[in-house]
Amino acid sequence: MKTLKTIALCAAITGTISTTSAYADTPSPFEGQNMKIAHVRYLSQGDFPELYLKGVKRQAEALGLKLDVYDARQDAALQRNQLEQAIMKGYDGIVLQHGFTDSIKDLADLAVKNGIKVVAFDVNAGNPKIPQINQDDHLIARLSLEQAVKENGEEWKAAYVYTPGIPPLDRRDEVFTEFKAKYPNIVEVARFGTMNNPIPNQVADQAAAVFRANPDISVAFSPYDEFAKGIKIAVDEAGLSKKIRIYSADISNSDIQAMREPNSAWVSTVATNPSIMGEVSVRALAMLIKGEPVDKQITVPPVLITQDMLNEQDIKNMDDLVNKIPSFSKSTVLVADWIPMPKIH
Repeated sequence: MKTLKTIALCAAITGTISTTSAYADTPSPFEGQNMKIAHVRYLSQGDFPELYLKGVKRQAEALGLKLDVYDARQDAALQRNQLEQAIMKGYDGIVLQHGFTDSIKDLADLAVKNGIKVVAFDVNAGNPKIPQINQDDHLIARLSLEQAVKENGEEWKAAYVYTPGIPPLDRRDEVFTEFKAKYPNIVEVARFGTMNNPIPNQVADQAAAVFRANPDISVAFSPYDEFAKGIKIAVDEAGLSKKIRIYSADISNSDIQAMREPNSAWVSTVATNPSIMGEVSVRALAMLIKGEPVDKQITVPPVLITQDMLNEQDIKNMDDLVNKIPSFSKSTVLVADWIPMPKIH
């Protein structure tokens, strides 16, 4: 989900082609070299990190890189311990996924000093030698909130789900702050959220109390799909699906199903393809290992996905989304003629 920078596309290559490209059968320069990379992930709750992991696995396999996965399950101390283990084991490269700068910065610096190549997805490692791979979180929030204005006008009461310290959520919060200044009649009446497991159930409990105390809420902005799931649980249980509309970020199979339920309050989300984000992260790492330059900020733009779009095109799952929405399935971010691409999505 995360880092605090610009919303400009910083990819090495612009335009779009299918990631099942002409490079699919390119021989990898790493084949037979027994090179190993580690994926150290803070966030595993929800479909987004699982789909991201699939992209990491696919691109690592295509490149002939042996992959080990360290799963901290939203435990910052455990992620720190796992990163330390990865450094001690001497991997050729490390993909950091989510987390907190304070928890990992000194160890990320140590990895770089030890000659280990590192990239960070949605976490600011605070080292100029570590490329930051991000969704365009500012644009994600902006598209989601603009859709809320389009459908609800410029005057409404909002519930906002947010926890600080997670870079993508912090970036999305920056846009929400700007948005409220632009539309003074849109009022945030309640702010809450948690990263405790299980996130949707914990958020649902919070939201239920918020809705009871604030019956005038008509919009819920939940810039993370696990938050949106929790809001939807609370809305459904309170019988508020015709009164409250949910606007979110990220997408998954379960999100699509929830958005397509009859009378669902979850009307839109804005997302990048998580698997592509995983693939881009590994391609950035491969370029570093090969000694090629990589931009400090690599940003992949998102797509607005509405409930109407899902229903009209009969999109039932992520495979349908990839097949029927070309802008969601294509990217040339960090594509090079020497990089073999995954054969499937």
